[in-house]
Amino acid sequence: MSGELRDGRIVVVGASLAGLRAAETLRDEGFEGSLTLVGDEPHPPYDRPPLSKQVLLGRVPATGTGLPARRPVDAQWKLGVAATGVDGIGKRVFLANGEEVPYDRLLIATGTRARPWPNPAEAALDGVFALRTSDDAAGLAERLDAGPRRVLVIGAGFTGSEIASACRERDIPVTVVERGPAPLVGALGGTLAAVAAEMHRRHGVDLRCGVQVTSLEGDGRLTGARLSDGSTVEADVAVVALGAVRNTEWLAESGLAAGPRGVTCDAGCRAFNMYGIVTDDVFVAGDVARFPHPLFGYQLIALEHWGNAVAQAEVAAHNMVSAGPFRRPHLAVPTFWSSQFGHNIKSVGVPTYSDQVVVAQGSLREARLVVVYGYKGRITAAVSVNRAKWLDYYQNLIETAAPFPPEPGAADRTAPMIPLPSDVPDPAVLSHGPTVALTGHLPDRRLTLVRPGG
Repeated sequence: MSGELRDGRIVVVGASLAGLRAAETLRDEGFEGSLTLVGDEPHPPYDRPPLSKQVLLGRVPATGTGLPARRPVDAQWKLGVAATGVDGIGKRVFLANGEEVPYDRLLIATGTRARPWPNPAEAALDGVFALRTSDDAAGLAERLDAGPRRVLVIGAGFTGSEIASACRERDIPVTVVERGPAPLVGALGGTLAAVAAEMHRRHGVDLRCGVQVTSLEGDGRLTGARLSDGSTVEADVAVVALGAVRNTEWLAESGLAAGPRGVTCDAGCRAFNMYGIVTDDVFVAGDVARFPHPLFGYQLIALEHWGNAVAQAEVAAHNMVSAGPFRRPHLAVPTFWSSQFGHNIKSVGVPTYSDQVVVAQGSLREARLVVVYGYKGRITAAVSVNRAKWLDYYQNLIETAAPFPPEPGAADRTAPMIPLPSDVPDPAVLSHGPTVALTGHLPDRRLTLVRPGG
């Protein structure tokens, strides 16, 4: 089925941002057939970024983050029921309630869930939270409203850092424990991670890096935690911010190239089967997708970013209903943003795809700067702190494979910039997990070639 599809049956599994935007695009593209959206949460699609920001600050209720529909989608919604499997030969999606939903084309947009605390008994203690769903955010916001003595945040990625920021803005004491050397280091490398650490400490966060939480303590109710350095933290609320798990287990018997790193697809969002052969009736979009990108060495990239979910969903939807010659690739340059401790952090490109960085504008000291990343002499990313207006400029440099470091005068530097190592750590040393995962080798790992003989 490589031709144009205007009628028939399309099923979208995943009723969040990517699923909704794909459904809208399908109708915009002229699809007039049966459209079914399946979601394991009972809620209509809602926006997740506000959950760790405005909701925790008490400015917006968790129920007030619904995504506005851009147009009517005329779909059958099956919410509160999980998909449990796919029959690729019979073209059916199996649901947890026993239903079987037939399809002509299928979009997988099942996203991610919060990585749970590994000890189920400790995770069940009253006062232990994760933050992924609107229900999670509602429960955590209610507990913060009650004025806990101390909040323990386990993991200093973007979610963990935003939670810590919200706690300090509410004047709640907070301890952040991170296995890696600094907050955000897995996403931004060592130079900006040092700036992030200073932000935490300047705003009163008890930041502890290079250690792990070995156990959560309590008898029914959380009382604290024990750390790997032998110290303890007294806390009545703990938030587990250990990164995300891609929702692929339901595809274990599907024959698709699905696993812990996501569902692998081509640049047109068509899923691969387990033998590396591209399918023509199963597509993937959003956080659950792994796709190749020519700007980053054709490595398979998995992104947990809002903008990517929208852009990829639109490409997938277009390709699902378009004849082969009219299909287009998903080649958008990744972007993301975070607001924490009164600072606005924005990124374009893939900072982890780097071996060097330069501070192109501003300074580390004033925390108002742009850091440019390079790999093998080419610009691959830029991250701004409180200087977002420059990112369009750097996006053009990334897209045109401009040389690294940037030419003097390209920013506000008149003298040559001195590159520093990007200091991107091995993900194995982190507790929070990266929000951009290059699932080939990390480019700044030094490889040794061993030649046989003398």
